[in-house]
Amino acid sequence: MIYSLTDKFQYSYCLQSLQSLQSLQSLQSLQSLQSLQSLQSLQSLQSLQSLHSLQSMQSLQSLQSLQSLQSLQSPQSPFPAGCPGAAAAAGPQLCSSSPVNESAVCASVQSASREQLLEVARGRRSPCSLSFGQLACAQGAWFQELQDDFLASFYSCLASKPSTALDPEYSILFFSKYDARKLLASLAVFSQQFSQVPLSLEWSLVFINGLWERMLQVPGIETPPVLFQWLHEGLEPFLVQPEVFGCLRAKDVSCEEFQLLVAALDGIYPQLSVEEQRNLYSGIKYFLTQDGSGQSCYNETIPSLNSTSWFRNYLGSFLEHATVQDLQLFGDEATLQKFARDPVNMEMVGNLTLLRETAPYYTRLLTSAPALPLASLPDRFLCFLSPGAVGNLSREEILGVAQRLGRSCPWSRGMPTGRAPSSLAPQELQVASSLLRNLEDFSPAVLGALGQAALGLSVSWIQENIPEEQLEAALPALGSVRGWSPEQARAVVSKLLRSGYQILDGQSLAELGTLVGGLNSSTLRSLSPEVVLEAIQLPGFAQHLDTLPSALKRILVEKVSSRVDHPAELVKLIPNALASYIPKSLLVFEEEKPNVQDLNNKPWSREQAAMFFSDVVKAEPDFSRLSQSVLQGFTCAAASAVGAERSQELAKVMRKKKVKLGQDQLSCLLKMVTLHGIPKDLDSYPQDLLLFLSPSDYAATGNCSQFFITVGKANGDVLPREAPQRQQLLLEALECLRIPGTQIDKEKAEVLGWLVCELGEEYIRSSGGSLLKDLSQCGSFLPEQEEAIRDVLSSGNTTFGPPAAWSAFTLSELSGLIPVLGPSILQQIPKKALTTWLRNFAWDSSLSREELATVVEELLPRRHKRESGCPAGQEITDEVLNDDAMPLYYTAEELRACLGNSPLENHLSQFVTYPFTIPQLAVIKEHLKERYPNGFPENVLSNLGPFLTMFTPEEISTWNLSSVDLLAAFLKIQPQPSDSLASAAINRYMELGNALNATALGAIGTKYVCLLNATQLEAIHPPVLKMVSLDPSACSQETKNILYQKAKEAFSDQNHLPAYYELILPYLGGAPAADLKVLSKKDVNMNVTTFVTLRRDAVMVSWPLEFLNFLHFVVLSAGVWLCCPLGEISKSKFHQMQNFFC
Repeated sequence: MIYSLTDKFQYSYCLQSLQSLQSLQSLQSLQSLQSLQSLQSLQSLQSLQSLHSLQSMQSLQSLQSLQSLQSLQSPQSPFPAGCPGAAAAAGPQLCSSSPVNESAVCASVQSASREQLLEVARGRRSPCSLSFGQLACAQGAWFQELQDDFLASFYSCLASKPSTALDPEYSILFFSKYDARKLLASLAVFSQQFSQVPLSLEWSLVFINGLWERMLQVPGIETPPVLFQWLHEGLEPFLVQPEVFGCLRAKDVSCEEFQLLVAALDGIYPQLSVEEQRNLYSGIKYFLTQDGSGQSCYNETIPSLNSTSWFRNYLGSFLEHATVQDLQLFGDEATLQKFARDPVNMEMVGNLTLLRETAPYYTRLLTSAPALPLASLPDRFLCFLSPGAVGNLSREEILGVAQRLGRSCPWSRGMPTGRAPSSLAPQELQVASSLLRNLEDFSPAVLGALGQAALGLSVSWIQENIPEEQLEAALPALGSVRGWSPEQARAVVSKLLRSGYQILDGQSLAELGTLVGGLNSSTLRSLSPEVVLEAIQLPGFAQHLDTLPSALKRILVEKVSSRVDHPAELVKLIPNALASYIPKSLLVFEEEKPNVQDLNNKPWSREQAAMFFSDVVKAEPDFSRLSQSVLQGFTCAAASAVGAERSQELAKVMRKKKVKLGQDQLSCLLKMVTLHGIPKDLDSYPQDLLLFLSPSDYAATGNCSQFFITVGKANGDVLPREAPQRQQLLLEALECLRIPGTQIDKEKAEVLGWLVCELGEEYIRSSGGSLLKDLSQCGSFLPEQEEAIRDVLSSGNTTFGPPAAWSAFTLSELSGLIPVLGPSILQQIPKKALTTWLRNFAWDSSLSREELATVVEELLPRRHKRESGCPAGQEITDEVLNDDAMPLYYTAEELRACLGNSPLENHLSQFVTYPFTIPQLAVIKEHLKERYPNGFPENVLSNLGPFLTMFTPEEISTWNLSSVDLLAAFLKIQPQPSDSLASAAINRYMELGNALNATALGAIGTKYVCLLNATQLEAIHPPVLKMVSLDPSACSQETKNILYQKAKEAFSDQNHLPAYYELILPYLGGAPAADLKVLSKKDVNMNVTTFVTLRRDAVMVSWPLEFLNFLHFVVLSAGVWLCCPLGEISKSKFHQMQNFFC
């Protein structure tokens, strides 16, 4: 019983008191509060022997007997007798209390013999041959014979039948006879089998009735480790349904005792998974709100129930999962205000992370009339103040609150990672914006005192209210604020430059600090290389470069590299934030020895690291000294140079450092690792190598199950979606795991790992809900897979239930599958659940803006009322534009009416990340066109991502793309423009007389280089190719031919170096036979990917003599690539190679 657990925590009840009370028959007549209080007084007598001294089970049973008295129901009692509505509707009473009179209960049960039980235990007889009563009334010693999977099998027998009135008592007897350790082991097996299968609510209540009693008899259950073990390993499948907490009411658990249970659960809260926390919270909420009174466990007139520390007492840390709607179930506004202001609650909440929507609501409870003084408000709550709470503050109060905001809110830890700048604490931005709107003095001292709260300065406020002459003096403070939006930084820097500020040396550039991103490309390009070189060597400047636009980073690298002659010096000077922008051609060390430590400290791309990898591994005796960034540059040439034994050492280091390699690299590494046979310790090598092997290759290391456990954890993205190896691995895995049909349970799905994403629709349908959580990690599906997922979810036969019963928590668990749902399912989900999910959970998911927009579309009215103007209260202000839930507030018609004079362009970088629907985007697009009739400026062009599909090539061909910065801004939009739009932009840029310089080609990149026509390609100046990384292997033969000749000329001064092959490699598809003959005589290794891109005529001329140097590795590589014997080449590669020779 819960009372036993209560007493173990509190030690306030006593045996003598229990024995006295048991003899009081008059307990049945207790109807008044006074009688209850008298009872409580008796139970709390300090002179009586404490329950802590109870040593026997008889004593505990005496306690349980008292606690099961139904007569303790009084009009004042907060709980009615009986089980929850769902259980009551099932017919019999499904929850009961100890003790159970075994003789009376078992009198009418036909007893089972030990032999019958043994036959069941040994699999010779079905567990369904025994009734629940027969098992419950069997001797406890016989239970030791049962296997750990018996409970799961027996549940399956019971679940198909309706429960009876005696089943709750059978449950108590049945589980009381189990040894605690054996029961826990059986429950662990049960959990594995039923974790993704919806349990019968009726039988969940019956089982939990006995399990709860048994759990409370376990020694040490009051300690966090033991309680966690039982909740986590034993009861978890039953706690998924919050209704099981209703059984505690049938057991007459009082509010005071429920407090102690919550305190115990709170003690293990950090150890629980988020899903377990939510399940327990749902149960707690169910218990507290079941009677629908709205004031559960709180009554001002009852001393034991009038504590305002209600959140601490009854929710604890589980308050983190409470929505605003939940709080409103716990009490009316006045009561919640009392709870919110209670010092104990405030201290607790200050250390919690409330839901996004709950935190501001809780803060409003503190600041609504009669408002607490802001000075007495804990710092954590300042981050969620409403505009009204800061409307009438003095200058000193504003600055005080601003400084506390900067210290306490999330932005003080720097700009968080995420998909958009809007992730930068929109609530804090709104608070700061409201706060600073009332400030009239923007002197340097005031601006310096704002700290991070300066982010609340709107662009219009910067432009209109801050005197130009004040900015330079305030620059040290403003340049240290982290998280400026591009619009804010641009506004400050533009105003600063207009005031006469000059960037004449590195110091004046570095003083911009975090505002350096406000420089436009032309200004930065106008600076001398010496200024940039000096700035990047100043302490602190480099740390502000991470958030710069890629165009500015590229310019900074160009400036530095133009004054540095040696690669080693360039690597040492370039800050980490700019390292990935160093052209490959500048990382060729020739005779110069690279400094390994300098290389280790930089975040290189794979292609960059390949340029110096060979030099490094040849000179480095200890591969463990190399960083993950350097090791990812692995090349076949380097492996061949160091030999098979050293390659094995290298591979083992890569495993320890979790180096990610590409398909070609893995093929070559596997060739070297297995050159003298397959190692017997494959688990010491990178997991991804196993993608190219089979279970038989792994036999010396482990069995096939171990093989596929490792494969399931490997990076499946290494293999293209259409690669035959994926299906081959899946077929071998299904055979290994002995899955004859199409049904896969959770345990086997865990072994499959990413291979679950390869399962056909028949497996998804047959496996029901057991695959859903694994599938939610896949990212993309085939159409037939999507249809199967929808069918499974629509059926309602999963642990999530039917879509009409889903909550925000359900959507959070299924977030990876939301793009698959489609209108048919979305329309069934309660709008309240969708709204709560969007406001609290969606922004932390991996869903794209477009995927979130499909949910927003379901929440907006389908029929729109035409408005003559912007509705009252719907004006679009800076605060509204800072709110990432803005799409929920406006229909397309309302947006059209309200956008008129809004400061939209001052928030565009974050605004375009909001999940606007297509009709809303169409309105915004038209608004921008009206605002900029002569073409979009750079800051607007770079933020047109969501609107791209609404523009036509004809529209783009009229834009004023008069500078390379405008072209780069457009081509780097995310998501990137389609080929037709990009082609229109490139053509327009060149029509206006602009050149394809390094910045332009860098922006065009591999993605769009194939769009260039012959005239445009011929206009490229060869040295420009040294400053960019292009791969034209997918282009037309004409394009490859032209670019090869230009690349050959560009790298001609390096053609004597081993690194030349890495430089010319992307362009080899245009190489003539003569050049291939020359190249074949050098010590290079060519992989299949490159080989199949070569000109057929060039290969045939070179074949067979001069080209054998290539072909030797091609054949070996093909065999390794396909993780099969030599010559067994994949269909796609075989057909590609056939094109050369057949």
